[in-house]
Amino acid sequence: MTALSLTYILLAVILGSAAQLLLKAGTNATPVGWALALEPRIIGGTACYAVSLVVWILALAKTPVSVAYPMVSLGFALNAVLAWWLLGESLAAMKLAGIGFIIVGVVLVARS
Repeated sequence: MTALSLTYILLAVILGSAAQLLLKAGTNATPVGWALALEPRIIGGTACYAVSLVVWILALAKTPVSVAYPMVSLGFALNAVLAWWLLGESLAAMKLAGIGFIIVGVVLVARS
C-alpha cells in the first residue's frame, strides 16, 4: 500500500468519524423533526459524509478493496474514543478490549 492510498483511507475514516460525531451533537441539540434538517451540525455531518465518499472513491482507485475496507473499522475505535472525550459517553474496559482487537485486526490485514 502506498502512502497516498493510506492517506486517502485514513482521511475517509476521519471524515466519517467527524460526520458521526457532528450528527450525534446535532441530534443532542435539536429535537427530532424538520428543524433537525437545518441544524448546523447536521449539515456539517452530511458535508463530511459527502467529502468522505469522494475521498473513499479515490482510496479504492488505488487500493484493493480487501485491504481498504477492513481499515474502515478504525472508525469504530476513533468514534468510541472521541465520543468519550467530546460527548461524555462511557468507555468501559470491554469497549477498550474490543478497540484493541479491531486495531490488531486492521494491522494484520494491512500487512497481509
